[in-house]
Amino acid sequence: MSGRGNCHNNAVAESFFKLLKRERIRRQIYPARDLARSDVFHYVEMFNNPRRRHDPAEGLSPVGFERRQSQ
Repeated sequence: MSGRGNCHNNAVAESFFKLLKRERIRRQIYPARDLARSDVFHYVEMFNNPRRRHDPAEGLSPVGFERRQSQ
């Protein structure tokens, strides 16, 4: 994370956490920390990474982008 005008921009991380809060966590009450952890894991690994397309990754999902880079 960086200050204004620095080349280390954290906009991608901020966007991810905004979506995570809006789509998964907001208005949720988890009775235990383990349930919250597993819910966030499911969101990231089962929905966000394989399916959601990202502009910084040239419109590909993170899994698709990594597949293309490894070829």
